[in-house]
Amino acid sequence: MTNGHGQHLAAPKGEAHLRHLPRWICAMSDTDPALMSAETLLGLYARRRLSPVEALKAVLERVARYNPWVNAFAAMNPRALQAAGEAEARWQAGRPMGALDGVPATVKDLLNLSGFPTRRGSRTTDATPATEDAPAVLGLKQSGAVIIGKTTTTEFGWKSPGDCPLHGITRNPWNPKRTPGGSSSGAGAAGAACFGPLNIGTDAGGSIRIPAAYCGLVGMKPSFGRIPQWPLGAFGHVAVAGPMTRTVRDAALMFGAMARHDLRDPYALPDDPRDWLAGIEDGVAGLRVAVVRRMGFAPPLDAEGEDVLAAAARLLEEQGAIVEEADPGLPDTRAIFGRVWGVALARIIATTPEDKRDLLDAGIAEVAAREGEMLAVDYLVAEAMRLEAAHAMARFHQRYDLVLTACTPTAAFAADQPTIRPAEALWRDWAPWTFAFNLTRQPAISVPVALDAEGMPRAVQMVAALYRDDLALRGARALERAASFASFVRDIAS
Repeated sequence: MTNGHGQHLAAPKGEAHLRHLPRWICAMSDTDPALMSAETLLGLYARRRLSPVEALKAVLERVARYNPWVNAFAAMNPRALQAAGEAEARWQAGRPMGALDGVPATVKDLLNLSGFPTRRGSRTTDATPATEDAPAVLGLKQSGAVIIGKTTTTEFGWKSPGDCPLHGITRNPWNPKRTPGGSSSGAGAAGAACFGPLNIGTDAGGSIRIPAAYCGLVGMKPSFGRIPQWPLGAFGHVAVAGPMTRTVRDAALMFGAMARHDLRDPYALPDDPRDWLAGIEDGVAGLRVAVVRRMGFAPPLDAEGEDVLAAAARLLEEQGAIVEEADPGLPDTRAIFGRVWGVALARIIATTPEDKRDLLDAGIAEVAAREGEMLAVDYLVAEAMRLEAAHAMARFHQRYDLVLTACTPTAAFAADQPTIRPAEALWRDWAPWTFAFNLTRQPAISVPVALDAEGMPRAVQMVAALYRDDLALRGARALERAASFASFVRDIAS
């Protein structure tokens, strides 16, 4: 691997403590449907070796056993078994409904699921059930996925620690003392605990990629507009919905179901009829990959994270990629996202009835007070800087097909760790490697690479140019294949 000037980089130090999953972790099972990928399930359905009802029952048995301490669900779907039965009848007739017919899936509780309240992790919200599905949910349903429940989220998706006032602490299946991350905390925990192979998350600053990294999952933040959203939340102009799965190929399958135009979202892109699995196995030989360490500032990264990033770069280089370190010359993205974040949280407070504001997570008010009372001209300056960042990355991708970065500063931290100085925690502890790509609206995928010395997953982030979701998936798949991480699933402790 070379730097941007063609100089050879020193081999990474201290990688001896990084390892792939040890032998006592079970491989993806040939017999337990709960541990199977969506692709495997679909193949077995087609050959009539397994039914959607059998798959769902295996998942629900696992939920009953582990969810009491994982706490991944905000609500369970009592009609899931009926939906699985209907999918089974379609497969038996040789007429599956769509590309995901009968596959168990979960929905983050920031998105509307018809017949269920959208509580957003908050005691301030209305318990009245939604009357229509969010676009991403509708896409899954139209493809035949069986929705098993709604997963927990941090309050209004505002932070990375996986707790909220309404549902309490969600825990990481790899270690119950650790957080699964957020804000898609329940989706990350559900994926790691094998509570279904498909999980919808949302991401306004890293809320798919961070919990995916902490939980050993693939987390895909697609290009802005690929997966429509409605209603738009406080972070609507930077937020996306996306897949959280155990394999890159499952992410591509799920993405294809959700990436459909919906007139409710004014930002929605036109339909792209492509098969997102097409070309995913083409590898990275000959592609130029930039290892990026600056986001307009120097994001923190611990020693093990440095080792994982270097190891991932070497894996890509061994597959024929041209890998070098380079700096895209971004403006300080902390300053931009801090204003976006603060204004969004100020909007949440402003739209919460005064008699309920004391029920909000205290950190929301703290950030809103610090960042949310700026003048309109200050916000427009931040928006101009956001466009600068997007322009810089577009230019950068004229030279580089893919960008490789760290995903999180550390492995998952303590689940019950208090939130202190959240404005600093955002760029210091939570999302310093992820929020820039929400500002630039590019596709970015968290890919698990190794376990650290304490047995926790570590991941990197694969980024492509705006609207090149296909290339991001291709790079992520190449790295996944080389790292061999996705061949395994942990049998979580009871």
